[in-house]
Amino acid sequence: MKTIAFFNNKGGVGKTSLVYHLAWMYADLGLRVLAADLDPQANLTTMFLDEDGLESLWPDGMPGRTILAPLLPLLEGEGGIADPHVEDIAGIGLLAGDLALSGFEDELSQQWPYCLEGKARAFRVIGAFHQILARAAQLREADIVLIDVGPNLGAINRAALIAANHVAIPLAPDLFSLKGLQNLGPRLREWRSGWTERLKMSPAGLDLPQGQMDPLGYVVMQHAVRLDRPVKAYAKWMARIPGVYREAVLGEATPQAGVTIARDPHCLSTSKHYRSLMPLAQEAHKPMFFLKPADGAIGGHGQAVQDCYRDFLTLALEIAKRAGVTLP
Repeated sequence: MKTIAFFNNKGGVGKTSLVYHLAWMYADLGLRVLAADLDPQANLTTMFLDEDGLESLWPDGMPGRTILAPLLPLLEGEGGIADPHVEDIAGIGLLAGDLALSGFEDELSQQWPYCLEGKARAFRVIGAFHQILARAAQLREADIVLIDVGPNLGAINRAALIAANHVAIPLAPDLFSLKGLQNLGPRLREWRSGWTERLKMSPAGLDLPQGQMDPLGYVVMQHAVRLDRPVKAYAKWMARIPGVYREAVLGEATPQAGVTIARDPHCLSTSKHYRSLMPLAQEAHKPMFFLKPADGAIGGHGQAVQDCYRDFLTLALEIAKRAGVTLP
């Protein structure tokens, strides 16, 4: 079982949509999939569920069936991690997000330094997401876990990334995305080294993540296209992405010059907008590449649906290959 987090501290790059569509694609390929919403905004959950489904997970005045529920015994000092609820969505397991998860941020921040003192509770708190994901994956007999996180560099994301074997980075070809990448890369390396140092102090017998956070590569999302070429305004940002990725994420002191996205082995794929399909997909509560004429995918939309399927299939196969996930 492989855990892959999709992370960028720059919002609006299509990260959640990417996780959602890859979950459906891997399920279509025959894998047992767990999609984990560790973003307190819970956007991934709202993509999977309609209002009635959301209400059933977040009942008024009662503990919800979300990512927060198994954390409550630990937060209330009554024990460890409880078994999580996994919602079934057409064969995909969903570990639903919760807006109240943001309240876990302070506890994670406070316990991080206590790990250096070897305190068992600190390790249980920092490793909580790992335990929840492992239990949920066991319940689903999952082959792959896709983790969606929020666009920030806070303690929740640090704990979520520590629980991941691999990290894929969605990008947009713009200044803000590159600046985000420059912030994100050093922080990933800092979190990895910090957790490695803390593991040396961990008490025996605890189920803790190894904090691999192995960078799989980047996905250039939502670039505007004209005649199958990026619009000129974005060209300069796309040209800079390979060098910035190598320097910021991989820590190369002298990144190889002149590498283009088309020839960059760290580029997982580039993705078109498919803007016209997204409203139809949201209305139908299905991925864009499964839209039918009955959903409004007629005329030119029909060809776009086929193109979308091909693009996500290519990306899913590439990610699986790099993460070492065996397809049926």
